[in-house]
Amino acid sequence: MKVWIPHPAGRDLLGELPPGVTLELLEDPARLPSSPADVRFWVPPFLAGPAAGALLAELPDLEVVQLLSAGADAWVGRIPAGVTLCDARGVHDSGTAEWVVAAILAALRGFGPLARAQARREWAYHEVAPTDELAGKRVLIVGAGSIGAAVQARLAPFDVTFTLVARSARPAQGVYGVDELPALLPDADVVVLLVPLTEQTRGLVDEKFLAAMPDGALLVNAARGPVARTSALVAELESGRLRAALDVTDPEPLPADHPLWELPNVLLTPHVAGSVRGLLPRAYRLVGEQLRRFVAGEPLANRVADGY
Repeated sequence: MKVWIPHPAGRDLLGELPPGVTLELLEDPARLPSSPADVRFWVPPFLAGPAAGALLAELPDLEVVQLLSAGADAWVGRIPAGVTLCDARGVHDSGTAEWVVAAILAALRGFGPLARAQARREWAYHEVAPTDELAGKRVLIVGAGSIGAAVQARLAPFDVTFTLVARSARPAQGVYGVDELPALLPDADVVVLLVPLTEQTRGLVDEKFLAAMPDGALLVNAARGPVARTSALVAELESGRLRAALDVTDPEPLPADHPLWELPNVLLTPHVAGSVRGLLPRAYRLVGEQLRRFVAGEPLANRVADGY
């Protein structure tokens, strides 16, 4: 059987391949390395666009799509019947958690204005000092999965308190349900979004959500742009009442004339939270494990349910 992967480095990172597996490199979906027949296991490029998804119709023998991303929203509903979709849950925990911690610290300590002052060669002490601080903050993590746990572990030494929210409440673990957010938001100094993009979470951060956050609170979006309603977010941020650190936006990429670029209370990065040097070794370790399970007829990990 044939396996297609998108990175040359993946050949050496997969580990030992099972007998009978032919590994081919597909970096560009427009240039197939061979006939798509007999391709049973496909690894699309990281953060693949629509062109990659269109290839699904050309793979008649496909049985597994193994993503390199933790989010599967771009693929759910597009996978043919009989094909198993698996995400890369766990691969991005450390990278995304590091971004969240860095973004919170940068936003609270005024690194955005200070960076702009550095570009102007200005010693801007009185522009930002005294800054806010992380110590003593109440952090609400919306998305109590593996990345949420990684964020909590990294923030714990900063003398903060946590509230965790998941799709459904888990009282034995101290996790609240998403339906309890209206009562939880007024007590949150920092709100971290880590939920997958689904029909239930699209537009979760709307006018009511933002209005429930206290004055001066920080919204951190490391999930997907459409989890937040952009018009509501811009209106609240333009008022100066809230702050935001965003790695994702809607639309994405953000147009050059979008108001989010200019707001002084916004820290903006171009969807880089998971793009770290350790990504490929971790991702292809998972791919190799999944491939060996598949050939052996064993259950695959990280299967994405139809309802996501």
